[in-house]
Amino acid sequence: MNTLLEQIKMQDATAFTHGGKFHADDVFSSALLLYFNPEITITRGNKVPEDFEGIIFDIGRGKYDHHQRDSRIRENGIPYAAFGLLWEELGTEILGEELAAKFDESFIQPLDINDNTGEKNELATLIGNFNPSWDVENGENEAFSRAVQTAGMILVNMFEKYKGNERAEKRVEEILAAHNSSVLSGEKSESEAKILVFPEFVPCQKQLRETDIAFIIFPSNRGGYCIQPLKKEHSLNYKCSFPENWLGLEGDELKQATGLTSANFCHKGGFIMTVDDVNDAISACKISLENFTESSCIINLGDSHKMDESLKEIPHMENATIIHCDLPKMPALTFDRNLGEISMEKEEFASYIKDYVKGILKYKPDAVYVEGELFIVYPVIRVLHKKHIPVYIKHQNGVVAI
Repeated sequence: MNTLLEQIKMQDATAFTHGGKFHADDVFSSALLLYFNPEITITRGNKVPEDFEGIIFDIGRGKYDHHQRDSRIRENGIPYAAFGLLWEELGTEILGEELAAKFDESFIQPLDINDNTGEKNELATLIGNFNPSWDVENGENEAFSRAVQTAGMILVNMFEKYKGNERAEKRVEEILAAHNSSVLSGEKSESEAKILVFPEFVPCQKQLRETDIAFIIFPSNRGGYCIQPLKKEHSLNYKCSFPENWLGLEGDELKQATGLTSANFCHKGGFIMTVDDVNDAISACKISLENFTESSCIINLGDSHKMDESLKEIPHMENATIIHCDLPKMPALTFDRNLGEISMEKEEFASYIKDYVKGILKYKPDAVYVEGELFIVYPVIRVLHKKHIPVYIKHQNGVVAI
């Protein structure tokens, strides 16, 4: 047991953090301590008592504070806040080394960034909204307690989710290994090699993207079976889609269109189909594979046709359709010497870029090429990256992914 954990689990364990307005950092830090010891006493104040011997965090310039000039920074350049500093020592006790590192990257680092820089974070905003109104007297500690309780429930759910995902990964590996063995032995045909049947539902979409599996089949909790197509890696497009004339049909209309007597429903968006019989589910996948014609799409933003040939040199894009779109219009600028200021408010500009990217995504591009002024190009690239769309830019005589 590490030293910090020993302190937390002491019978009369105590901790101290700052008073006044609270933030996601000190709230989640408190929730983490309480996860290990629901009986720990956490005191808030503006100054650490000289004789205090418990755990001190987010105040006091000590090991679990981050307000001093020499506060620690991760190897990836993201500064620690108190929550990250505590998690560094406690995370492996909950999730093990590998999962704790993933949790730090996806859950804790965004909160640490928010606390250190003020960068917008929805979860931090939610927690901050627990603070009482400016004209409410003596309500901070009670509000802090409610915020910590909420953060605690979030943490417990997130821990279970991460542990569940790890169990799912192992289960998918087992099922996929058995499937591959059947393919190698010749028990399954070439088309069946792309269809993976699960004995129970297991989250697997992300894990299977890099494989040749195009469809998964699993028992539905409503009875019968669900069929889902899998998306290509780093793409909004499926490896194989249901036939167009199936989409949006159900009941007798779908039975007639598919020729499958137990077909029930095919979503108009093409992301799920249901049947009563597993053999019909497999047949639906085979029909889809036989009739599917793969197509790729590259969006060319802000450039003429001169780069089109280079874009077709991107791996697996030699037959891609290239669609040309203009970049967003530059907002009006006002200048004060060398300082320029856009006419839009920050939120308005972010919404403008978001709506613009929505217009791009309707084409379901496999890649986007961007060329133009950095001021307008960067926010577009940033949103595309969040959507996991590969982005390419011009480099010397060709294009490179960024």
